[in-house]
Amino acid sequence: MREVPASEAKAHLAQLLDDVEHGETVVITRHGRAVARLVPEAHRRQQEIDEAAEAVARLRARVGKMTVEELLSSRHHGNKY
Repeated sequence: MREVPASEAKAHLAQLLDDVEHGETVVITRHGRAVARLVPEAHRRQQEIDEAAEAVARLRARVGKMTVEELLSSRHHGNKY
């Protein structure tokens, strides 16, 4: 989540909307206080969640089941699956 002063938001609204469209949340501030929040549409977020879940399922089918210990061990050794 990124904070942007209102004056900057006004000057760069199109870019902020692009960022939000790509999943980022932007908090607009005035005098250092949060006054608004730009968030992606709920259906868009759900679509991203569904796509991520499908990707995990495909990965799991390819790699097979792993125990938590195996997963943590590979993470600690810098391996990526």
